[in-house]
Amino acid sequence: MPSTTAGTPPESDAALSHGLKQRHLSMIALGGVIGAGLFVGSGAGIAAAGPSIVLAYALSGLLVMLVMRMLGEMSAAHPSSGSFSAHAERALGPWAGFTAGWSFWVLLCTAVGLEGIGAAKIVTGWLPGTPEWAWVALFMVVFCGANLAAVKNFGEFEFWFAALKVVAITLFLALGVLAIAGVLPGTDSPGASHLTDFLPNGGEGLVVGLLASVFAYGGLETVTIAAAESEDPVRGVASAVRTAMWRIALFYIGSMAVIVTLVPWDSKEVVEKGPYVAALDQLGIPGAGQLMNVVVLAALLSAMNANIYGASRIAYSLVERGQGPKALGRVSAGVPRTAVLVSCVFGFVCVLLSYWRPDDVFPWLLNMIGAVILVVWIFIAVSQLRLRGRLEREAPEKLVVRMWAFPVLTWVALAGMAAVFVLMAREPGTRVQLYSTGGMTAFLAAAGYLWQRRRAGG
Repeated sequence: MPSTTAGTPPESDAALSHGLKQRHLSMIALGGVIGAGLFVGSGAGIAAAGPSIVLAYALSGLLVMLVMRMLGEMSAAHPSSGSFSAHAERALGPWAGFTAGWSFWVLLCTAVGLEGIGAAKIVTGWLPGTPEWAWVALFMVVFCGANLAAVKNFGEFEFWFAALKVVAITLFLALGVLAIAGVLPGTDSPGASHLTDFLPNGGEGLVVGLLASVFAYGGLETVTIAAAESEDPVRGVASAVRTAMWRIALFYIGSMAVIVTLVPWDSKEVVEKGPYVAALDQLGIPGAGQLMNVVVLAALLSAMNANIYGASRIAYSLVERGQGPKALGRVSAGVPRTAVLVSCVFGFVCVLLSYWRPDDVFPWLLNMIGAVILVVWIFIAVSQLRLRGRLEREAPEKLVVRMWAFPVLTWVALAGMAAVFVLMAREPGTRVQLYSTGGMTAFLAAAGYLWQRRRAGG
């Protein structure tokens, strides 16, 4: 029977296959750090914050490192396809698992559609005249089919997508560092000439950059979902979490530092072409724009694939714990195929809404998911506060990964999240997202609480 009280292990993933190998999980963890948000969304942040975007990414990166450490501690102790949703149920009760799980499912499914639209725009740029919706449908069919077949197919797609992203950004960083050092043939080192005005738009610009950077880190949670279907879940989670710090520092903070050193922050190309293309153009790399378009396309398709996978496993986990329609929990050949199909259909409906209702329903949907990742992070932090003491008393041997300086840094992370909420409330552009997400979260929490009371009374 599904659990109805906090403290009971919420689920077993025995019905799912364990087809992900350690190499899959390692590359999913590595590639998950290099999300589409890094390539696509960082230009607006640089334009607002200038060189201080490096500070913005460092601050938000520290927050993400703390969140991943907390999530890793719980996931290594109790691997589950429900990840933070299952941990929230264990710590706070079924209403919390319900709220965290279904809000994240809506976020992932909507993101699938958005990433499909972004990928289609790149392809139609190469093949003008072809309809965007047809390319989105093609991508959806390919990745839906891959996720329906076997979990190892998802793992293989992500392995090669991640490999491409890692190679591309590593080459970018290497070229950038050589150019800054003045040893790249055909280029002159800019020195610190582009860094003199560190806060060109003052504190307000830094705030805009900080908010942009926070949401660029979305997607890191997928590795803790995937770990439940790996050969050695505990080792996989522990390895991914322990190396998250250098990955974030190298790929995010490092690339922002290279870009603002090479390119003037107020260059129109940073926003129009994207910061990576602008930096490569500055170095005189031929075909830089098309090369980066290939990498961005890979990042978008990778995120699409990962989000279909993550949405289907979150939905499966919720149903296994009695918190959703039973049909979504049907498993065939180790794959929750109905959950995969429903998640893909939801994503494609979001795509259609972007064409049919671009001025009302679609923006409302985007605003509703705008701050979901922060809601999830709060559930992670509060759950870790509750579960750490329980683990130390009942099963200390399961604390393979430990949160640093507990409970001080957990409270620091919660304070950081509260600060981001305050900053969102101050900015007109993000205030509506905060309120819309708050409304959805309150609705789901009420529905989850009523469900919990009914289960307890029945």
